[in-house]
Amino acid sequence: MNTVRDLPLGKDAASIRRRIEAMEMVLERSFTVPGINRPVGLDAIIGLVPVVGDIIAMGMGGWIVWEARNLGMPKWKLARMAGNVAFDTAVGAVPMVGDVFDFMFRSNTRNLRIVKKHLDKHHPHTKVIDQ
Repeated sequence: MNTVRDLPLGKDAASIRRRIEAMEMVLERSFTVPGINRPVGLDAIIGLVPVVGDIIAMGMGGWIVWEARNLGMPKWKLARMAGNVAFDTAVGAVPMVGDVFDFMFRSNTRNLRIVKKHLDKHHPHTKVIDQ
């Protein structure tokens, strides 16, 4: 498993990809809930804290969008990503229903998918084969 020290600091596409993948892992798949065998992350956990948790999760999801902007992604893709974060935040802010929604709707995973698709097309050298 990667540590913070292992993450690259560069502004190149490969470095940004690794940082976004690491943030998505922390926010959406940090550990598995025993019994239901479902991965959850920081987004769902801090979303349990009313208002403040949702704001923090929104900021962390917004960071992924900001990193995508650094890749030079088109504005329409950035808007779609920002919409995913905004939708997740808006519905996640509803008491009780929002907590279940945070557990099911993974805006950061959706955004990672958008970034990977862009990188695989425009920066194929960043592609990593998963084993």
